[in-house]
Amino acid sequence: MTVAPEIHETSPQKLLAPVLSAFWDEPRSWTLETYLRHDGYKGLRKALAMSPDDVIAYVKDSGLRGRGGAGFPTGMKWQFIPQGDGKPHYLVVNADESEPGTCKDIPLLFANPHSLVEGMIIACWAIRSERAFIYLRGETVPVLRRLHEAVREAYAAGYLGRDILGSGLDLDITVHAGAGAYICGEETALLDSLEGRRGQPRLRPPFPAVEGLYACPTVVNNVESIASVPAILNRGKDWFRSMGSEKSPGFTLYSLSGHVAGPGQYEAPLGITLRQLLAMSGGMRPGHRLKFWTPGGSSTPILTDEHLDVPLDYEGVGAAGSMLGTKALQCFDETTCVVRAVTRWSEFYAHESCGKCTPCREGTYWLVQLLRDIEAGRGRMSDLDKIDDIADTLNGKSFCALGDGAAAPVFSSFQHFRAEYEEHIRGRGCPFDPAKSTVWADQSHPEVHA
Repeated sequence: MTVAPEIHETSPQKLLAPVLSAFWDEPRSWTLETYLRHDGYKGLRKALAMSPDDVIAYVKDSGLRGRGGAGFPTGMKWQFIPQGDGKPHYLVVNADESEPGTCKDIPLLFANPHSLVEGMIIACWAIRSERAFIYLRGETVPVLRRLHEAVREAYAAGYLGRDILGSGLDLDITVHAGAGAYICGEETALLDSLEGRRGQPRLRPPFPAVEGLYACPTVVNNVESIASVPAILNRGKDWFRSMGSEKSPGFTLYSLSGHVAGPGQYEAPLGITLRQLLAMSGGMRPGHRLKFWTPGGSSTPILTDEHLDVPLDYEGVGAAGSMLGTKALQCFDETTCVVRAVTRWSEFYAHESCGKCTPCREGTYWLVQLLRDIEAGRGRMSDLDKIDDIADTLNGKSFCALGDGAAAPVFSSFQHFRAEYEEHIRGRGCPFDPAKSTVWADQSHPEVHA
């Protein structure tokens, strides 16, 4: 019988850092009343007592890095906005969470939307903006309703509108529901969609900080990035830097899913390991062991059980050959067919490609055809070289990062599990029984596993 990897016992109280998720389990956690009981809008009052430039410097000194995937320093992003240019400045919050395996921003907005609203007001004070937008994934209707209610409560309490708290800041926030396109998670495609055009990536330069929404200077930040700002202003940058590592300080939300005993959101300092998270979540499902996992969603190179002790921060995961991304930890046990998993991911990217550039439009399509053939027992050894060549054409040569994301699981699965691809080809089919796996067991298409 297979067993879960050995995990050292560690006290969860010493590892978890509930800040954004501190009161998610309280009744009516999403209301302004509950938020105010937990130091709500105190960070805003401190920020408004500072000059906008000082707020930018403070956030920059805290070391907060973007939580949407790239990890770019948030304060530095704000600093790029030109001042005295006579143009309107905009803040756009990217809540179009759609990376496979990622589920942190949506629960955050559902349980604690005022943390985002407060963070947006602070950010707009810093970049001298009077108009902000939240671009939300349109399918999440319950979250949309709570966001609208949170914005309404903020207006009623004087945190939005004219002359906020006597500071002279005027600010309006618009909540916009997208139409469900993965490509609109790319910041320039999001801006095109917000302007009413088809969501497709823009050529850069110019970058959004110079010409973004309506050709004006624009900051585009992830939900978790902005929602982390109020706690930094309220509790201090030194408090924030006391968690995490030197180059990746602070707390963050990890999404743990897949063949684990306790899937869910785990808020912890950057640098925690998957071994420690599994210890808190009950490990892999009973009787099974970890085979491979993604550190930041399906667009990040997969890792194996050899990487259980890799620090889950930007530098640690990068040194292991992957990317921290959105911190979507999808864990798969030994019953999972790697070829099937990569095929399903590739099908997703082929479906979500906007078609603007040839490498992505054609490359993702042909990846799916070749992978399906291998999975169904129709593949040839020469197909592996074709797949590798197509992935190389996608990687770094597409108009946006979707091509890189589509290539990542292919390259990494070849690196760690090429023998499994070859076994499919020699054995004329998949050796794994889909009935024994709880992930992507598609019984409606049994011919895939023929």
